[in-house]
Amino acid sequence: MTDRLRFGIFMAPFHKPGVNPTLALQNDLDLITWLDRCGYDEAWFGEHHSAGSEIIPSPELFIAAAAQNTKHIRLGTGVISLPYHNPLWVAERMVFLDHLTRGRAILGVGPGALPTDAAMVGLDPREGRPLQEVALKIIMQLLQGETVTFKNDRWDLREARLHLQPYTKPHLEVVAAAVASPSGATLAGTHGAGLLSIGATMSQGFDALGYNWNIAEETAAKHGKTMDRKAWRLVGMCHVAETYEQAVKDVAYGIEHHFKYFQNVAAFPQMALPGNDVREMVEFVNTSGIGAIGTADMVREQIDRLWKQSNGGFGCYLMMAHNWANQEATRRSYEIIARDVFPHFQGHYQPMMDANDRAAARRPELAATHVKAVEEATARYQAQNG
Repeated sequence: MTDRLRFGIFMAPFHKPGVNPTLALQNDLDLITWLDRCGYDEAWFGEHHSAGSEIIPSPELFIAAAAQNTKHIRLGTGVISLPYHNPLWVAERMVFLDHLTRGRAILGVGPGALPTDAAMVGLDPREGRPLQEVALKIIMQLLQGETVTFKNDRWDLREARLHLQPYTKPHLEVVAAAVASPSGATLAGTHGAGLLSIGATMSQGFDALGYNWNIAEETAAKHGKTMDRKAWRLVGMCHVAETYEQAVKDVAYGIEHHFKYFQNVAAFPQMALPGNDVREMVEFVNTSGIGAIGTADMVREQIDRLWKQSNGGFGCYLMMAHNWANQEATRRSYEIIARDVFPHFQGHYQPMMDANDRAAARRPELAATHVKAVEEATARYQAQNG
């Protein structure tokens, strides 16, 4: 691994229904400020409208709020559900955010994850992916300065164009999401966009990592585009503490809600996780390979495993924000990962260790020289002032 691996989080978010939503959202914003301070590269925010747990309905609005108290971290829509929106307005809002964030905004797109969202706007979930393909094509045309006339059953665009040009040249980064199917990889390849593998560590997603990237590259070649592995994000699950025992104790706070939400509430079977209690859930995360609950060493091993499975590497590792632990323990986990995991994948660990080893190897020789130099200086002083 020669390039600097980026790190970030993917925040749906997941909050237990019934908690104070105002406080929960403020805590989410505060966490992004903390991640910016710790040196994280990216944070992504979801769009959901039902089921009571994933309570950010507009990632664009959340990005606008988060941008006010951060300086460096890039902020992505993870994702905008394109079938729910007029593509002209999606493009307009994202270019607006591109200016407000001075180039830190990223457009992540998907077909919509929760069928209960689609049902409220009369959309059959099976229509989502075809509509997403149409919408993204229009958005890319608009971002590239084209004028678009298009009509289908949902949208009627008549000489539509952007009146505000992107801050980022030629335009802000665009990323297509994928869970297990090849549709996301195909969409990314069609437009030469980035790829966001949300289910990267799930069994199907992990097995398909190299396969999906090959699909993206092959599709890109057919459309005269190229794919960049640096624009490939993989999402996994982690929580760490100073000891394994402390990490397990931490996640007893909220891991059951997370698992049972996907087992019993969210009609999103690709993300469902087995387990009846905290012990079984922790064991499943660690033995199945979908994540790491324990120590920083375990996270490093997880990333190494993903790197090898990807058959060539990726650009960014995003941790799923899950509220398994309370706010204090969650912040501590992200800090430990920044302290003890980042350096191994960003080129900092080995040079410092090599410098330490060189200094240790020469210590006896140089320490003796240093002592002798002090003795000689003392002798000169005594000779001159005795």
